[in-house]
Amino acid sequence: MACARSLEAVIIPFRYSLRNLWARRLTTLLTAGGMALVVFVFAAVLMLDAGLKKTLVETGSADNAVVIRRGSESEVMSGLERDKAAIVESRPEVAIGAGGARLVSKESVVLISLMKRDTVRPANVVIRGLGPMGLELRPQAQLIAGRMFRPGANEVVAGRAIAERFVGAGLGERVRFGGREWSVVGVFDAGRSAYDSEMWGDIDQLMPAFRRPVYSSMLFRLTDAEAYASLHQAIDDDPRLKLEAKRESQYYADQSAALSAFITILGLTLSVIFSIGAVIGAMITMYAAVASRTAEIGTLRALGFRRAGVLAAFLFESMLLALAGGVVGLGLASFMQFFSVSTLNWQSFNELAFSFSLNPAIIAKSLAFALAMGLVGGFLPALRAARLEIVDALRAA
Repeated sequence: MACARSLEAVIIPFRYSLRNLWARRLTTLLTAGGMALVVFVFAAVLMLDAGLKKTLVETGSADNAVVIRRGSESEVMSGLERDKAAIVESRPEVAIGAGGARLVSKESVVLISLMKRDTVRPANVVIRGLGPMGLELRPQAQLIAGRMFRPGANEVVAGRAIAERFVGAGLGERVRFGGREWSVVGVFDAGRSAYDSEMWGDIDQLMPAFRRPVYSSMLFRLTDAEAYASLHQAIDDDPRLKLEAKRESQYYADQSAALSAFITILGLTLSVIFSIGAVIGAMITMYAAVASRTAEIGTLRALGFRRAGVLAAFLFESMLLALAGGVVGLGLASFMQFFSVSTLNWQSFNELAFSFSLNPAIIAKSLAFALAMGLVGGFLPALRAARLEIVDALRAA
């Protein structure tokens, strides 16, 4: 019982803080609104970065491996001679399909410039020439309209994002590149992966059109997950090849590195700048609350509540204010999931479409960021309230 009474003398009931926040409704709303905007920016940046990584990482499969020229950052900058491709294709780590054919796709990747539908400005689009196994190695890509291109024909299929955003890339339209006109005979959806931002055609038609004597890359299925280590070592040790093998999932994760770093640095810089304003706003609000409630603080101290209780009460108000703003800001940011954006991928130099993505880690970070702003903004005013002497506080009334 003595311990309970001692605790009551330290802790001011939370309903006291809630009543004071309600009594200052306009100030509470404005301060929480400022914090909500900061948390919105903070969460939106994290969601944008998560969406980029999700788009690229989900493009690849851990069961597939990509081979490109050593030192190349992407398939666009890579060149793979036919004799070297044949050496890699013969490796025992390459899986064999039901019909006895090796699950390998030798591919050509070229950038072309197309006009955007909305801005009528040019942007780079990936044209990928696929081998016969190229579709089988990408089960996530499914036709949603039209049909697949026919081997030997000037036909292409467009990813959903490309068909929607670029002139001439829609179903039934025609697009000109490589000195030829190509018919768009199908549109595919690759589950919001990077493949949605590509156009595919027959490699035996695309390589002559672009006068490319060499492949850009090879994609193949591994016999099992453990086969990658031996394959990577064998290709790395063979002086004839000068090639590099990566898991497909790792390859696409690497493609997001530069753009992800830029988004993170820019977004966090903006969040820090805005948060300074929000913290100052919270601090002013709490200082005003202390000034207007000096007599109340003196009364609480006269009733036996200790300095620690007063400090905790004002800190609780500030953090509750920040939490309310954080929840509102996070709620607003969650609607960004319904939007998609497109930008230039700095490593492959092509237009890449991706969506905002919200996950539990972002929710936790955003709320923690909001509480941190409330703690920083409320600490000095709370400390001032706790240090008021009883006599001085009552005299101010």
